[in-house]
Amino acid sequence: MKFSFAHNNINVLDLDKSLEFYEAALGLKEVSRMVAEDGSFIIVYLGDGQTQHKLELTWLRDWDRPYNLGDNEFHLAFIVDDFQEALKKHKEMNCVCFENSKMGIYFINDPDGYWLEIIPSKK
Repeated sequence: MKFSFAHNNINVLDLDKSLEFYEAALGLKEVSRMVAEDGSFIIVYLGDGQTQHKLELTWLRDWDRPYNLGDNEFHLAFIVDDFQEALKKHKEMNCVCFENSKMGIYFINDPDGYWLEIIPSKK
C-alpha cells in the first residue's frame, strides 16, 4: 500500500482576495472549483503547474469572523528557484511576516493570517 499527498486545506474569509494573493505571491492557479448547490460553500483547488499537490481553499458563506489560527505553528512551505527575487517581491507586497537569515528562510502571511514558508531551492 502506498500513499501520496493530494492536497492541504485552509479556510478563507474572502475567496477572491485569497485567490488574487496566492496567484500574485506564489503563482498558484485555480485548477478546479466546487460550489454547493445551496451556495453555502465554495471549494477551490490551486495548483503550481509542476506537481500533483493542490492547495484547497474553502469559503463558507455563513462564517462571519476571522479564523482562530491558534499559535500559528501550522504552515505550508514553498520552494523557490530565485530566493532573493521572491523575497524582494514579497517585501514589495508587504506580506513578509518573519525572516530567519541564519536559516536562509522567510515567511509570508496570506490575507487570513496563515504563515507560508519560503525556502530556497538546493543547488
